[in-house]
Amino acid sequence: MSKLLRLIIPPKEWRTPVVILLGAIFGLTLYAMIESKAVSYLSDDPKTCVNCHVMTPQYTTWLNSSHREWATCNDCHVPQDNVFNKYLFKAKDGMYHGYVFTTRGEPEVIRMKEAGVEVVHNNCIRCHQDQVVDAKLEGTVDNHKANMTDRKCWECHKEVPHGKIHSLSSVKYYGKVPQEHQETVPGWLKKYMKDLDTKPKE
Repeated sequence: MSKLLRLIIPPKEWRTPVVILLGAIFGLTLYAMIESKAVSYLSDDPKTCVNCHVMTPQYTTWLNSSHREWATCNDCHVPQDNVFNKYLFKAKDGMYHGYVFTTRGEPEVIRMKEAGVEVVHNNCIRCHQDQVVDAKLEGTVDNHKANMTDRKCWECHKEVPHGKIHSLSSVKYYGKVPQEHQETVPGWLKKYMKDLDTKPKE
């Protein structure tokens, strides 16, 4: 046991710098977790997605769609086959998103990566299985099963549930965030919108 302790505990002259370094690492990690609202990512609350302000158009369009009555962001954008896959996917996606938004590398137009495309497509089919495969609906709904191709659902259903707003340049849309969800709009953007409203028209 004493050999193990000698391996773990640094020599006396190194103890103070090691304690300071460990304290700094712990403090910075705790600060980063609080600032990034890390615990919120374990939930299915759609407001979590607007921790990053660039997702406000996606959040608002979902909020004003019929999907909000049935599905949260995670119902569509995260695997639902088992809990392990769900949280593994969320962790990988979250690390990537955290890196992109921290380094300000977000693209002008946000598009899903290939893994996300497959997940969303599978979740469309999971929720709308009756419309896709039920032969009894042939009289009222196109028989998707008979006409299946390698196309994704949104190649036809283009504006479900996010409409046409997908760009960082669509700043005016931020003004349409409902009053009860104004906390999702960052302060600098509220000020910018206010300045736009008070600016004399040319």
